Amino acid sequence: MLGRLPHDRPPMFQRLIRHPRTQAVLARLLAGYLAFVYRTTRWTVLGEERFPGVLVDGDGRPSGAIIAFWHERLSMMPMLWASAKRSARTLGLPGMAGRQVFVLISGHRDGRLISSVVKRLDLETVVGSTNAGARAAAMGLLRQLRQGNFIAITPDGPRGPRRHAAMGVAELGALAGVRIFPTAARTTRSRVFRSWDQAVLPLPFARGVLVLGEPILVPRGEATAALPGIEAALTAACDLADAWVAAQA
Repeated sequence: MLGRLPHDRPPMFQRLIRHPRTQAVLARLLAGYLAFVYRTTRWTVLGEERFPGVLVDGDGRPSGAIIAFWHERLSMMPMLWASAKRSARTLGLPGMAGRQVFVLISGHRDGRLISSVVKRLDLETVVGSTNAGARAAAMGLLRQLRQGNFIAITPDGPRGPRRHAAMGVAELGALAGVRIFPTAARTTRSRVFRSWDQAVLPLPFARGVLVLGEPILVPRGEATAALPGIEAALTAACDLADAWVAAQA
């Protein structure tokens, strides 16, 4: 189903939406809705065998990683972290205590709302973006990665162009020396909005798929050359998720 997001909002409505109390209520409602969707969806993970590679390095030590996905799939991606934690418990992987996912969120008012939502879904946030804002937040992101935490990035956010990655994701991977994992998600029941990113909102009582693609390691000084490959991998993850959902029909 294709929906429309309002663009020409009346000034009074804009002021209401921007009010901190209104955003707090919206954050609670949206986080509660997504938690309900996650619980009522039967999830399948494609690439589950790669979870150990996300959580530990080749020597079995806890390692940071960058989890990348297109902005349109943002509403479904917190389930990937829940699945990774279950996998770690099942496999007995070490060093999960205290480790967390930090989501890179823009300082725009929409970003503040998203920040409130993801914090209610057991995720942390870092304010920035995948262009100039990421440079300002780079030290904080690098510190988290070096502490063995994970960074979640939508390389085409917060304003697009759709499926066009800003340089920040490749530069961060090269600087930190960590792997970039292309990911995606989709559910059999969802609504696609007519927003710039064609955002997908999952609906409850569905089947869902989480895709964890092959990791990408960007050598220092090769961020520009690596960017097309990152874009292709993110789109391929979306295509795989969409194909899985189509096969369930």
